[in-house]
Amino acid sequence: MALRFVVDEPEALDAYSRAVIAVNERLAPSVANLRSGRGGGSGVVISSDGFIVTSAHVVEGSPRVIASFVDGRELDAEVVGSDPLSDLAVLRAHSHDLVPAELGDASGLRVGQLVVAIGNPHGFAGSVTAGVVSALGRSLPTRAGRIVDNVIQTDAALNPGNSGGALADGRARVVGINTAVAGFGLGLAVPVNDATRRIIGALMSDGRFRRAYLGIAGGTRPLPPRLARELGRQAGVEVVEVVPGSPAADAGLRAEDLIVAVDGQLVEKVDDVQRLMLGERIGETVTLDLLREGRRLELRLVPAELSL
Repeated sequence: MALRFVVDEPEALDAYSRAVIAVNERLAPSVANLRSGRGGGSGVVISSDGFIVTSAHVVEGSPRVIASFVDGRELDAEVVGSDPLSDLAVLRAHSHDLVPAELGDASGLRVGQLVVAIGNPHGFAGSVTAGVVSALGRSLPTRAGRIVDNVIQTDAALNPGNSGGALADGRARVVGINTAVAGFGLGLAVPVNDATRRIIGALMSDGRFRRAYLGIAGGTRPLPPRLARELGRQAGVEVVEVVPGSPAADAGLRAEDLIVAVDGQLVEKVDDVQRLMLGERIGETVTLDLLREGRRLELRLVPAELSL
């Protein structure tokens, strides 16, 4: 016998509305409308003493912006740090009584989950849209030429001006910073997770986020069947190009080398390698486990600091 699910449509719509209203009432005071001579966008207050996170491209070329809030306040804010490779930036407004948003953790999101976007599309301050998580694990090319991975895709309507604003879950926890409109009905947000928290923290304290640099270009390549069975992985990172004079070149890495692990951590995609190139690896010896002409070997190199 087929099962039938009876849905009380008015009650379901009322519950949905109550959830969106509750998120907006909690978060609206924490979302700023940012204006500069080069345009505008949105920002999310992360501390009562004036720190605001936004998208790097929103404040590009503008060391100072005006941040306005739903209570009518307009505050001067200066850029304290920007990281184009993650498309994140941090501002400091001149205030000590802002309402900070609660940062969540995007790693717990599921496809189909309710999300609410709050921002300032086309300058219409305090605009709210709602939808669901359409997909997870998307990739976003940034203007700095790097790929931000694990990006959140949502059908909550996003438009120019939403960039830098909040993407929140049903408990009003910010799980993403809206960053791009991918097409009709598709929006993308940089996830709030351990990695982005480290970047935001470094921007607040140091004004920059340091990354290590190997000097390779590469792509995913399937592993030989025997090695795949041994590692429990199906692919590695094939070196396509080695930058002359780079740490990789100095260590003897070659095109067509197949990297399977970095300091014992298995890698399948270039993004996997990028994630491991944190500031603490600068100047420290890193061991690459790779396959060259059918032979396993280890190569040691010392990453330099990536300069933008």
